[in-house]
Amino acid sequence: MVFTRVLLFLILTSCSYLGLEKPTTGTGDLGIELDVQKFVLDNGLRLLVVENPQLPIFSYYTFYDIGGRHEGPGTTGATHFLEHMMFKGSKKYGPGVFDNNIEKRGGMNNAFTSFDATVYFENMPAESLELVIDMEADRTENILLIPESVERERNIIFEERKMRYENSPHGKLYLAMTKAVFEGTPYGGSVIGDVADLRKLTRDNLMNFYKRFYRPNNAVIVVAGAVESSEVHRMVREKMGHLKYSSDLVEYKREKDNPGLFTHRGRYKRDIKLKGTNPLPIFTLAFRGVPFGGRQGFALDLLSSILGDGESSYLSEKFIKNESPILSSVSVANYTLKHNGVFFIMGQPVEGKEPEEIKDILLKELEGICARAVTERSVQKTRNQYLAAQFHQIQTNAGVARYLGQWESSFGDFNHYKRELEAYQTIPPGEIARECESLFEEGDYIYLSIWNKH
Repeated sequence: MVFTRVLLFLILTSCSYLGLEKPTTGTGDLGIELDVQKFVLDNGLRLLVVENPQLPIFSYYTFYDIGGRHEGPGTTGATHFLEHMMFKGSKKYGPGVFDNNIEKRGGMNNAFTSFDATVYFENMPAESLELVIDMEADRTENILLIPESVERERNIIFEERKMRYENSPHGKLYLAMTKAVFEGTPYGGSVIGDVADLRKLTRDNLMNFYKRFYRPNNAVIVVAGAVESSEVHRMVREKMGHLKYSSDLVEYKREKDNPGLFTHRGRYKRDIKLKGTNPLPIFTLAFRGVPFGGRQGFALDLLSSILGDGESSYLSEKFIKNESPILSSVSVANYTLKHNGVFFIMGQPVEGKEPEEIKDILLKELEGICARAVTERSVQKTRNQYLAAQFHQIQTNAGVARYLGQWESSFGDFNHYKRELEAYQTIPPGEIARECESLFEEGDYIYLSIWNKH
């Protein structure tokens, strides 16, 4: 990315406490090099440590390679359900103890599940490191899954699903889009799970997922903050070094991650109309995407921002900020997953404009949009925004831990972040325009809308 040396100096100065240094290898003039210590235990557990002594705090992230893509008919939602249960007690730290230990020390903890991973994290004062490692080790090996607690959590998950999907027009539209685009693939559902499956999931189902996937060779731990790498390594080795490597899991994951299972099978050039409670329609125009972490995906990231990120984006200028606006909102996203993706435009028409009319206007606009929207100026502006966002993310312990863990968990090498940064700096406008043309030229879209008048 082209930017001034003054800006680079300011950014490096503000981030230096997180181990940032001027690059010595592999990153050219990108201005970022994270000082990371990586350890691999004999049982396959990977540990990344970034020392940041400025404040007496740390962030602790654990990435498990288990998500919605590992489920199947009858077990959708199991990984997310299990994430909830990981907070409900283990052998040494019983029900309520985990959260209480975090809260009374002034820390916070949480977790999230996606199609591709389940991630747990804690932000804590430095003196709590050994306790956090011990608690994480216990729930990695000795979860309780108390039947009464399972049933209580099931009801909570039903309420979560209602809030995110059934009672949310945007959520309902988004879920319908992913089901349509990823139809027939392991991504063609919801991470929370289908209602019928959630009703039927048993304690045994959850325990089977736990025993299969919560293994050391399926996990990445990232610790960033006021810690010493050697001490973190020693504690993790003492607390988790005895956990058993699973050779069966390696073969199972190889089968589950067969690229052929994730090939796009969606039916395109069609409309899907949903009944909602919203008085004004909301729409999504979706196209085939690509997997996470490759050059093509990075180019489409830049394209999505050029077209629909912020008030100065192409579609905003075209359809909102003019004398006769037809949209009240518009955004564009390039949603990349480990084995596939979707590129989509989402928005809301102004009052008086109907979804079918908007679809025709958008499809007409996409003819030749690549040459009009992808310019030297728009690409440079987006590059600047992306690099600034990356630097902003790594100014906190939690940001560094999540950033590195994502790459290590997905590619087995945290240094993959350098490829991302290099791509955002070096992909030329012509290449972005070609990816744009490839995306839209076939006209293979799925148009979804939700409205109380459907």
